[in-house]
Amino acid sequence: MLALGALIPIGYVVQAAFAMGWDQLSALVFRPKVAELLVNTVLLVVIGVPATVVLGVGGAWLVERTTLPGRGVFKVALAAPLAIPAFVASYGWASAIPSMNGLWAAVLVATLAYFPLVYLPALAAIRGLDPALEESARSLGMGSWAVFFRVVAPQLRLAVLGGALVVALHLVAEYGAFAFLRFDTFTTAIVVAYESMFAGPNAAALGLVLALLCLILLGAESAARGRAHYARVGGGSPHPAETLGLGPLTVPALAAVAAVLAGALVVPLTSVVRWLMRADAAAFGDVGIAALQTLGLALAGALCTIAVALPFAWLAVRYPGRLSRLLEGAAYLASSLPAIIVALSFVAVTLAFAPSLYQTAFTVVAAYVVIFLPRALVPLRAGLSQVPESLEEAARALAVPPAAARLRVTVPLLLPAIGAGAALVALGAANELTATLLLAPTGTSTVATSFWSAASALDYPTAAPYAVLLVLLSVPAVALMFTHATGRTLR
Repeated sequence: MLALGALIPIGYVVQAAFAMGWDQLSALVFRPKVAELLVNTVLLVVIGVPATVVLGVGGAWLVERTTLPGRGVFKVALAAPLAIPAFVASYGWASAIPSMNGLWAAVLVATLAYFPLVYLPALAAIRGLDPALEESARSLGMGSWAVFFRVVAPQLRLAVLGGALVVALHLVAEYGAFAFLRFDTFTTAIVVAYESMFAGPNAAALGLVLALLCLILLGAESAARGRAHYARVGGGSPHPAETLGLGPLTVPALAAVAAVLAGALVVPLTSVVRWLMRADAAAFGDVGIAALQTLGLALAGALCTIAVALPFAWLAVRYPGRLSRLLEGAAYLASSLPAIIVALSFVAVTLAFAPSLYQTAFTVVAAYVVIFLPRALVPLRAGLSQVPESLEEAARALAVPPAAARLRVTVPLLLPAIGAGAALVALGAANELTATLLLAPTGTSTVATSFWSAASALDYPTAAPYAVLLVLLSVPAVALMFTHATGRTLR
């Protein structure tokens, strides 16, 4: 039932495509504009995802396993860009450099905004590695690069692939960031089609192509993931891992980290502060109300999404097979569609079957669950994969019922992953734009929708207070995710 609920947007797109018929559908899909959108979207993923992996894994390795000066500060700073929504970062870059647009601008902004989604799971995985394995490899004559690629990298595969998949799904579904940069993707074209024709055939056809693109991404991630498990009983080697001296690479490494942080934090925040200084008192009038409504919807969305994601993650880890992968894929597939299509599918379903739910908080939260389910699934799946099933078996051998064994043994070990997943969902829900605009009850104004209303009208001073609030609301969630990744609190 949960999988069927997650597939409501897919059903909506497929039904719209069938309603058009093959002749009309082929005429809409096989045309030069769609080919241009496909090339743009594919290039964005092909260039952007590896770039985020390089920045995420490279940054995690530098701050965790090398003698990089100031690595304690950089460890926190590299997670900080996650507190700046992609469309706020794009707003900062576009207002600082108005001529900035096109593919490479989109790749730059998206990579700087989303690389922490790879950095945090990679950091957590690196901290959990047993250094004895690397020491054994070095004792056999392997150099540092060989140890990294032959011993460390395979153990990071699950975490990095999960983060890369989430980044890829964000890239194909992102709207606001690319709209500021005037870069056309399937998502921006779908939003334009819906705004001009409201659920017209053009948007439905583009949505179908986007869903097929997501299927390819899911298949690639599933094939790369394989069936390997990396859980272990015990803490491994009790001593800390050896830190590698950078030597002559110290200055280039510092310069690279500083450049990433300048692009991800300094440029957008400087632009936001510059516009904030020009805002008058009227720009702050409704900020408090928007903040309260945002918090309420974000927390409700996080709790409901975790409740839905747990069964999917449990099946994927404890009962791997075609059925579990199919159900998990259903969750990822629905979330790959732009939020506006998810929202319109819920509009159609509620008006047809439950009119009383139309434009209510229930419908908004349901849309959040579908949109952000992968954000909860990735940390939950990674957390479960590191909890040995033998611990539950030992509890059952002591006559503890299965359900009680899970509650007393597995759930406490899974709490950090649950917290990280909830933080990711709450962060996404607080920043969500298009679905909230369409589904929220009349009079509801979140921080994201208020920001977009002002920024899209080029009223940058009025948008600035909401941009600052979006960042401030995101800080606790990012701090919780950092705590989960590093095992320590921010000070």
